[in-house]
Amino acid sequence: MPRWLPRAMVLALALVGLFQLGSWAFHQLTGLLINILISFFAALAIEPAVSRMASRGMRRGLATFLVFIGLLIGIAGFVTLLGSMLAGQIIKIVEDFPDYLDSVISWINAHFHTDLKRVDVQEGLLRSDWLRSYVRNSATGVLDVSAQVLGGLFQMLMITLFAFYFAADGPRLRRALCSVLPPARQAEVLRAWEIAVDKTGGYLYSRGLMALVSGVAHYILLEFLNVPYAPVLAVWVGLVSQFIPTIGTYLAGALPMLIAFTVDPWYALWVLLFVVVYQQFENYMLQPKLTAKTVDIHPAVAFGSVIAGTALLGAVGALIAIPAIATLQAFLGAYVKRYDVTDDPRVHGHRGRGAGVLARLRSLLEGRRGAADTGDAPAGSAEAPGPEAGPETVPEAGPEAGSETGKDQGPGTPSGEDSPPV
Repeated sequence: MPRWLPRAMVLALALVGLFQLGSWAFHQLTGLLINILISFFAALAIEPAVSRMASRGMRRGLATFLVFIGLLIGIAGFVTLLGSMLAGQIIKIVEDFPDYLDSVISWINAHFHTDLKRVDVQEGLLRSDWLRSYVRNSATGVLDVSAQVLGGLFQMLMITLFAFYFAADGPRLRRALCSVLPPARQAEVLRAWEIAVDKTGGYLYSRGLMALVSGVAHYILLEFLNVPYAPVLAVWVGLVSQFIPTIGTYLAGALPMLIAFTVDPWYALWVLLFVVVYQQFENYMLQPKLTAKTVDIHPAVAFGSVIAGTALLGAVGALIAIPAIATLQAFLGAYVKRYDVTDDPRVHGHRGRGAGVLARLRSLLEGRRGAADTGDAPAGSAEAPGPEAGPETVPEAGPEAGSETGKDQGPGTPSGEDSPPV
């Protein structure tokens, strides 16, 4: 057996073991890595505000703390208003449920000639097997729901702490990262960092502006329909539709539809139509203009990045996909050499072959039109007499030709003397 074979076998086994250990560790730490990634983008989002406050003499840690306190107060106030609104509407729906049930039963009896009663329907619902199984599953799932809520709160606390450290110690983090790189690489890292800050801030700015426009538009509709809690519902629609990708619009429109249904069922239909129409207006007119000015990314690329982010990291990937792709596009754009584009019709979408056929057809038509204007005979026929041609050059002539010849001759010459017979 060769000497190198045992060493190669040991090395191969060691590499396989290290790969398995790394894979196991990565799967175990996936949640932590995702939380750190979210915290990093959150720190990039508040970096402009923290830097502006720090440039005016405030300590960076205090500036970060004030920004987080402002965000926490705004989120807590919104959640409190939304919770009180939902509680009031749920109580109202429960109280008015018998009236809604009576109206539905009356409509069914009138149109289908049945004899349903509310007491029979209620007893059937209360004694149904699916309701009992639902109550049993809900009672056994209370602990699971409580554990998920506590886990979500712990995750939010972790993200907040990491984001606070990233924002407060941003200069120190950049200095530590650049200290292990050569000067040329340091400039590239700092440039990528600044691009990430600009693109993330631009993305949040565009989303905030679209949320404001969406909230105002839906508030006008809800106020016109006299739907209760119109301001809170408008804020809900604006925030959820913009900061929850893909399904945010429909999730945001479900709550106003439910509240409008408690006022009048037709109002829910009007809200649904308005949500669909406004979504088309936002997708094709509002969002491309704002995105081009702030994030500078094509709408198709943004849509594809959201799908890819959702496939990789779920809802978190969909949320951070657009600023990440915008940062990568802006960073790589400086290293891609570009050239001037030739003035070719094919660049503008004109096919060369079709253009040549059209040009030949146009020249042929212009040639025939010019021949008709100058009196030229068509190909294959006798040529017309020139200005110096004698009468003998014309084998056949009509009476009009003879009269013209007579006009051109002198006064002493007969008009038809030398003309050929007709």
